[in-house]
Amino acid sequence: MDSSKKQALLAEIQKRKELKEAANQQLLFNFEDFCFKPQVEFFRGSGPRFRTAVCSRRAGKTVGIVADMIDTCTNNPGSLCLYLTITKQNARNIIWADIIKVIEDYKLNCKLDNTRLSVRFPNGSKIAIEGVKDRTEIEKYRGWKLKKCYIDECQSFKPYLKELIKDVITPALRDLRGSLYLTGTPGPVPAGTFFEYSQNKNWSAHHWTAFDNPHMHNPPKLDLELTLEEERMLFEIDENDPGYQRETYGVWVEDLDSLVFKFRKDNNTYEKLPEEGAWYYIFGIDIGFEDADAICVLGYNTYEKKVYLVEEDVVRKQDITSLVERIKDLKDLYNPIKMVMDAGALGKKIQEELNLRHGLVIDAAEKSRKVEFIELLNDDLRRGKFAAFKNSIFEDDCARVQWDRESKIRNPERPKISTVYHSDICDAVLYAWRECRHYLSEKPEERATVGTDKYMDDLEQKEAEKVQFRKDNPDWELYESFEEDAEALQEMMDDFDF
Repeated sequence: MDSSKKQALLAEIQKRKELKEAANQQLLFNFEDFCFKPQVEFFRGSGPRFRTAVCSRRAGKTVGIVADMIDTCTNNPGSLCLYLTITKQNARNIIWADIIKVIEDYKLNCKLDNTRLSVRFPNGSKIAIEGVKDRTEIEKYRGWKLKKCYIDECQSFKPYLKELIKDVITPALRDLRGSLYLTGTPGPVPAGTFFEYSQNKNWSAHHWTAFDNPHMHNPPKLDLELTLEEERMLFEIDENDPGYQRETYGVWVEDLDSLVFKFRKDNNTYEKLPEEGAWYYIFGIDIGFEDADAICVLGYNTYEKKVYLVEEDVVRKQDITSLVERIKDLKDLYNPIKMVMDAGALGKKIQEELNLRHGLVIDAAEKSRKVEFIELLNDDLRRGKFAAFKNSIFEDDCARVQWDRESKIRNPERPKISTVYHSDICDAVLYAWRECRHYLSEKPEERATVGTDKYMDDLEQKEAEKVQFRKDNPDWELYESFEEDAEALQEMMDDFDF
């Protein structure tokens, strides 16, 4: 090869090398270039390392989390970043596709595990995507050493969120003085762990909406206000609608109308059960596996027109034998007059199995006209005719189960329950409550002892009423004759045990 050709070949190799380096430089992931200002302030701003972000829908908090996790793992060898939400399936739906997209777009050298939902980096760092549906799953994260932890959709967590943060995640962040980020949208009730920490002056509180997200709002090409104006017109709502305020502007507004069950702590909890009257108990059973098995014990007495949630039992991933043992233990304790369970789909086979093999007498729960009976239960809740013991799972779930917003607007008579949060115990309570006959209860009239002052006063009162009745009714003899005949007939029926 002559020298001129050799020089040309070397020049071409150098040119291609420079083009490749330029391309790699162009695709270099840079957190601050990737994120917009409120995201950068939340993840990189000064202040406490424990932070909350209360946002609207489509504000970009999840994409910000993806960017921060990747940037943290890339620049901190051997780091572990943990992302948590209610369930692992929810986590897959919320964040996994965004992680894959960023990695592919920037051609990052990572190893993806689509089964375990994890990402491993060449420098030994790792991203773990997990779910924590209930208190039993908290234990999985004890002993982890974390650089950062992100808990997303915090408004959907039950009270165990506080235990998760204080007893498990905070110690896991100590070694590296790591950071914790709580993110979510306001719930329908301004209460709970997420609300409490978002108002805590010792935490770094942040707030932004979809209007701050250039991918959602970048007029004139993307004018979010025009889109929202169209939606308000379609669904015939205004900007003051509580649900609209929460979802669109990310503000805490009490929205009791969006809740399915109208439970109020001040009106529907009790400390001690009444002691008078005879008690009747009914069991409601809702079965699941990934969803929990839920058993509720409702009771009412013969003196009071009121139902009480006496006991509840909610267990996930329980086998049939364990379920049967628990039902039998409760049955021995309460001697229920009836037990009902969800016998839809596979539940029918389980119901037959429990009855035939284990000698239980469990009826299929009545599930028709569900919306109507929810409203009847709500009427009992409003009038204080239903009460649960304090800090029950039922009480907490009632603050989370919501109507599907769009279905309620489209068909207010037949709305659907949102799939965002499912409650097993609420279903069990509804099944059992439909079987209660508390409205027939009535405390018997107290009769004074013969010879006492009260007895004489009552006698005088009855005589006075009798005199007044005769004055007001000229045909009083016919009335009294009829009453005497009716009493005589009743005595005859009593004698013959009719």
